[in-house]
Amino acid sequence: MAQAVAGAIHRRGRLVAEAGTGTGKTFAYLVPALLHGGKVIVSTGTKTLQDQLYERDVPLLRDALAVPATIALLKGRANYVCLHHLERASRDDRLPSRDDARHLRRIVAFAHATDRGDRAQLADVPENASIWPLVTSTRDNCLGSQCAHFRDCFVMKARKEAMDADVVIVNHHLFFADVMLRDEGLAELLPSCNTVILDEAHQLPDTATLFFGEQVAAGQLADLARDAEVAARSALRDVPDLPDAAAGLQPAIRRLRLAAGELPGKFPRDQMLGRADFGAALDALAATLDRLATELGVHAPRSDEVGQLAARAEDLARRLARWRDSGADAAPPDGDAWIRWVDLTPHGWQLQASPLSVAPLFRRQLDASARAWIFTSATLAVARDFSHYTSSLGLDDAATGCWDSPFDYPRQALLCVPRGLPEPNQPAHTDAVVDAALPVLAAAGGKAFLLFTTLRALARARERLQDALRARGLDFPLLVQGDASKTELLERFRTLGNAVLLGSASFWEGVDVPGPALSLVVIDKLPFAPPDDPLLAARLAKLKADGGNPFRDYQLPQAAIALKQGAGRLIRTETDRGVLMICDPRLAEKPYGRTLWRSLPPMRRTREVDDAAAFFAHPG
Repeated sequence: MAQAVAGAIHRRGRLVAEAGTGTGKTFAYLVPALLHGGKVIVSTGTKTLQDQLYERDVPLLRDALAVPATIALLKGRANYVCLHHLERASRDDRLPSRDDARHLRRIVAFAHATDRGDRAQLADVPENASIWPLVTSTRDNCLGSQCAHFRDCFVMKARKEAMDADVVIVNHHLFFADVMLRDEGLAELLPSCNTVILDEAHQLPDTATLFFGEQVAAGQLADLARDAEVAARSALRDVPDLPDAAAGLQPAIRRLRLAAGELPGKFPRDQMLGRADFGAALDALAATLDRLATELGVHAPRSDEVGQLAARAEDLARRLARWRDSGADAAPPDGDAWIRWVDLTPHGWQLQASPLSVAPLFRRQLDASARAWIFTSATLAVARDFSHYTSSLGLDDAATGCWDSPFDYPRQALLCVPRGLPEPNQPAHTDAVVDAALPVLAAAGGKAFLLFTTLRALARARERLQDALRARGLDFPLLVQGDASKTELLERFRTLGNAVLLGSASFWEGVDVPGPALSLVVIDKLPFAPPDDPLLAARLAKLKADGGNPFRDYQLPQAAIALKQGAGRLIRTETDRGVLMICDPRLAEKPYGRTLWRSLPPMRRTREVDDAAAFFAHPG
């Protein structure tokens, strides 16, 4: 793999490289990049891997190779304390909670003592604390060079380090935010860079869809309302109508969520606009936002901060109008190749406009200049075929390579697809999954992930499993997604040593639990994307209209890649052993099941639950 990467860097080509767990792909791309020299940008899918590269992998290889390379870590601006917003929050006597006041004192002390201002260095304040949005900046509310603290700004210091460094480590959200918005400092880095390496590259199509699209979110509007209310108490105290204009936004945001209906999910725009109450709530929100934008616009010349606040309100008002308006003049570029939809969460919403294909947009970035592009992950191919991935990003002319894991999967792991389970669309399926897993859980001594494709199935499994463990006298700690942060749940799972963790999408990838603490992974269903997802439905309809086969060409490859991610949680080192249970009879009984299991590592296979339980009775 290192030789293939070196060849791509030398010829400034494109390489798509799949490398199984344990291959050492990080070293395989870093060694040739460091030896070749020049400026290198490494983008990862998670902050965890970003920190690992910066603190461990790159310094280790740089020293081993005796290469005089400098390294910089660049994160999105929300990861750095903003001195301007910290000062403003310190003056504000209306913090949301008592905890925020306590956290604020710690952040003030940290800001005086730190060189980097990276909030990850401050473990005393939880990462989900509500104080963080008040003391960090966004693209919308950063004052830039007009800020009184510009000289000491932690974001600007990080960007300067990145400009001067040979190796710059970023993450995909930062990379695409910069490609699209020219916001995060990479715009200046890319022209001088001769190699871009995108690790965990299976995430890129979804990340690109997000950033090449356009959104209006409840959270963005709530932030605008909060900042406008602060301005009404400070810089614009003499503007009598501003407090009402700002305060009116929050009820309008809530009214739209109520009008959208109770059920979370993703819905086409036209379906939502067909609800009279939603249309009325959207009109009211637009009117409220227009009023606030007008009020701020009148006073924009008074200061840079007010001017920037007015520009934010105007931009959000324009985006909201574009989303509502079905006229061609309001369509984003490529007109009909976009779809608009609503993403509803239990308490919030996003109005989304997304391109049906990101390939032409991403291809333009690739062709903008001559440099090497390396795409790598453990899950890019379907049975060694890369065509689904390469076509999704416009990489049809890229070289490809597949390097298998060195692990001894036939000895280390067993794949079990239990007999007799109901079809996955049957109401009894989740209970049957728990019942099938119980004897294997008992044999493994806990130490299990149970991964679900829906939150509803996860909630039902929790009820069933609590009762079943109690009835069998099995005292395994039960950890459930949502009861604590993902980081905290994983830390407790590793420490306890016999826990059972129930998770959904976020636990299918980017989770590393080597050793005996994780010996059993149970997956309830094949991870086909829900057919009612409006973006997926539109993409499948377009594929069919173009003469393709939506299931074979899109849904099956997507499911294979997602399944590989979930299965990849099990065997993380050459000494790990474990059982993968996939409780979906379609894997063994449908013709397409062969494509899916052939995409998994070469484990021994069985349909008998007793075989899975017996696996733990015979170590080695």
